[in-house]
Amino acid sequence: MSTVRVSPKFQVVIPLEIRQALRLRPGQKLQVLRFENRIELIPVPDIKAMCGFARGIDTSVPRDHDRV
Repeated sequence: MSTVRVSPKFQVVIPLEIRQALRLRPGQKLQVLRFENRIELIPVPDIKAMCGFARGIDTSVPRDHDRV
């Protein structure tokens, strides 16, 4: 487990092994959440990377006749 220090500007450096494992890039957005007594950083996927993620799903669901 790595330990980081909060700078006077409240900045932290994400350790190299975590950046590599999560394939983080400079400028990538992270969602910051407070969960109980901890901070969680969740990488926000690039919108271009999500293109086609729903390809092949079954869209033949029953619908009300007024919602077609």
